[in-house]
Amino acid sequence: MNWYLAKMVYQIISGSGNHTPQFDEQLRLIRADEYAWAREKASIVGRLLEQHLQNTENEKVIWRFVEVTELIQLPSLEDGDEIYSTTQEPNDVNEYLASISAKAAMCVAQTKV
Repeated sequence: MNWYLAKMVYQIISGSGNHTPQFDEQLRLIRADEYAWAREKASIVGRLLEQHLQNTENEKVIWRFVEVTELIQLPSLEDGDEIYSTTQEPNDVNEYLASISAKAAMCVAQTKV
């Protein structure tokens, strides 16, 4: 059996859908014998995890599975292995670095809870 990293995209629709479009991108581990089965299994998992719920304003919220957009076979699962990488080219380097610092601070704060 092999491990795969699947990027799955969901569209979030609140109420009548008259809002800023929202999409949630998730990275999930999938275990399968081969790439084709991993792709199919990721799609099945995506559809099974679709949600219909109510928000705090009592509006219907739908998490609709869109597609598996990436599927990467992982060579191993060892401590420190890289499982995903992306390169950013921000328009404003200082703003990007500030957002990284803010995210890191939140991560540190969560370890102290």
